[in-house]
Amino acid sequence: MRTKVEAVPSGTTVDKLADDLAEAILSGEFAPGSRLDEQHLAQRYAVSRTPVREALRQLATTGLIEIRPRRSAVVARVTPAQLEELFIAMGELEATCARLAALSMSPTERRGLLALYDNMKAFAERNDPVGFADANHVLHSMIYKGAHNSVLAETAAAIRRRLEPFRRAQFNLGRLPGSLAEHGAVVSAIMRGDAAAAHAAMLHHVTLVEQSFEELCAVNSPAVAVGA
Repeated sequence: MRTKVEAVPSGTTVDKLADDLAEAILSGEFAPGSRLDEQHLAQRYAVSRTPVREALRQLATTGLIEIRPRRSAVVARVTPAQLEELFIAMGELEATCARLAALSMSPTERRGLLALYDNMKAFAERNDPVGFADANHVLHSMIYKGAHNSVLAETAAAIRRRLEPFRRAQFNLGRLPGSLAEHGAVVSAIMRGDAAAAHAAMLHHVTLVEQSFEELCAVNSPAVAVGA
């Protein structure tokens, strides 16, 4: 359930604010180690300090920022090695979820997955990275649930939360057509119950997501201590 915040302008949510802050960090606008002042951010985004505080807490769960004693927040220094470990773990977990979903999803769940993928096509055709990213999040969540293993699903979701800002960043690199095709391979394998193909397609997809983020690092020098 999404958080509702008072004194926030219409159309602005904590989630949207967190996304905007993450984009600014990943683009290098806020350098690693820099302090994120609540009052300054509130003025910048024309909101009260309450949604800013909640957005910072949300980003802290991803590891993108650190909240230190006395409530100060700073941009974290995330090393390439740390990100690589997270992406490897994410790839293996999501691939396993896809394999189990191919074996365990009910006919109703498979139809829902296919319908959502069809919606993703429309977002890609309109070049709508925000809509595509939101649908992408739901699709992966459906695959976690479709694995019918609550422990695996919860673990995959937890790591995904940590990588969410990095994963969303790829959609600003013209990745929508490629991402759509990769998801298509995963969905197709799940629909026909091909566990091995679903596993391989998902692992390939997450690997390409990591490569895309590395390209973003090279271009924008975001909050990743490249070479550290």
